[in-house]
Amino acid sequence: MNSLWMHRIRVSLPQVNTVTVKPGRRAIGFLIEPNSSPLLHCGLEVLPGDIIVNGFDVTHQRSDADFHYGTMSLPIDDLDAAADAIIGRELPKTPHKRIIRPNSALMLRLLALHNIVGQLAHGSPDILELPPVLRALENELTHIMVRCLAEGAAVEPTAGSRRHDTIVARFEEFLEANPDRPLYLTEICAAIGVAERTLRVSCEEHLGMGPIRYLALRRMNLVRRALLRADPSKATVTRVITEHGFWEFGRFRSPTARCSGSRLRKLCGDPRSRLRATSIVRFPSRRQHFRELALR
Repeated sequence: MNSLWMHRIRVSLPQVNTVTVKPGRRAIGFLIEPNSSPLLHCGLEVLPGDIIVNGFDVTHQRSDADFHYGTMSLPIDDLDAAADAIIGRELPKTPHKRIIRPNSALMLRLLALHNIVGQLAHGSPDILELPPVLRALENELTHIMVRCLAEGAAVEPTAGSRRHDTIVARFEEFLEANPDRPLYLTEICAAIGVAERTLRVSCEEHLGMGPIRYLALRRMNLVRRALLRADPSKATVTRVITEHGFWEFGRFRSPTARCSGSRLRKLCGDPRSRLRATSIVRFPSRRQHFRELALR
């Protein structure tokens, strides 16, 4: 489509996502199947029929297995112009993440149109190349999107939830500023000016886990990335693992090596890597559903 962007997503495994919106666009998201697994958006439960209005800052979403999600976005100027034409005013520019609950008839119409476009894109993409069809679908979807946002009831976060939003945003900013080294909780709390207990509560709400677990998964991901980029003639798995703060090699298992591709298998299998069997990368056997997150 020209101005309107759409996505239809199915995720088979549990995950925690960090979400940002392209500057200059207004984006919404919603569950596209009634039997989809639940979604938590910045700690708020999203129900079937709800619409998430995303801001420009970083947000976190977590879901279980078999998750079905759809998105739509428009340039802000285009959305404002459409709103002015349809409802006679611009949509409010809210400073906080919001969940909108439109009436069921409007939401069902939005879901039906979104599904039609998804089916056409998958099965008959040539139809979407016809300008009259494309224009009609884009106009109708934009019209329904504006009405849902204008007429729906807003679910506003509490003051405590907004504070947790700010804390987790600082937490993410610090992680982004230090992408290639292991970080520890005491250092992070001092840098962002938050007590450990407060950070833990905020992370549990937004991420579904405490900061220590989140940092461990982050370090596992950094290990995987470093191993994939390593020169097999120079690097050793033992050195890469210890450089990222892991000293118990038994915490790592072969599924990680298998998932990391041929380059990692070459590194692990090269005699020059000087590895004992206990140095093969592996994940903890418990909390199975976090493995996919660690590999992303």
